[in-house]
Parts: sequence; C-alpha cells; structure tokens
Amino acid sequence: MKISDLVSDEAILTEIGQRILQRRLALQMTQAVLAEQAGVAKRTVERIEAGASAQMSSMISLLRVLGLLPGLELLFPEQAQRPMDLLKRKGKVRRRASTPREKADKEKPWRWGDE
Repeated sequence: MKISDLVSDEAILTEIGQRILQRRLALQMTQAVLAEQAGVAKRTVERIEAGASAQMSSMISLLRVLGLLPGLELLFPEQAQRPMDLLKRKGKVRRRASTPREKADKEKPWRWGDE
C-alpha cells in the first residue's frame, strides 16, 4: 500500500507496522530479540507491528536497531533559511510563527464618499 493523504491514520499505522515486521523478518530477528536490543517490552513490538500507536521514543529505538533510522532524515529534512529572511531579520533565527495579517481592504472595500 502506498501511504498518502487519502489514507486514514489507522491504515498508515498498520502499514508502518507491516513494514517494520517485514524488516525484522528480513534481518532474521524475533520480536523478543528486537525488543531486548531496542530496550522496549516485547508487547510494545507486538503492538507496533499490529498497527497500534506507540511512543515516539520506542519507535526511534526500534528503527535504530532495524537500521532504518537514517530514513528519518528523508522524512524530516532540515529546513534551510531563505537568504532574504535572514537579511530581513539581520541574521537572527526565526523562533515563532506569525498569524497571517488581513488587509483592511478585504474587510471594508473603499467606496466613493468614504473619505
């Protein structure tokens, strides 16, 4: 199955669990061995492979043992700052998101006699 925006969260969790299961089997590992090496409970591995949600730290531990951790770099690439933004902020790093400002023109269109 291809993971896309059209697929439900539950289906995506199930697909991730299946891919982890396939990787574990390809490495000839049992759930117990994977759990021990990752430092999580065997039940956690069972739940993840079954498509249940899990803590991010448990998932990272499993991905590390399975050799899939470098894939997170592709999943969450580091965002480079645009040069014009750096110039506007005089080299300061942006720390907050701002709310889009609505223009006064949109709220109240100008008419003749409104001067």
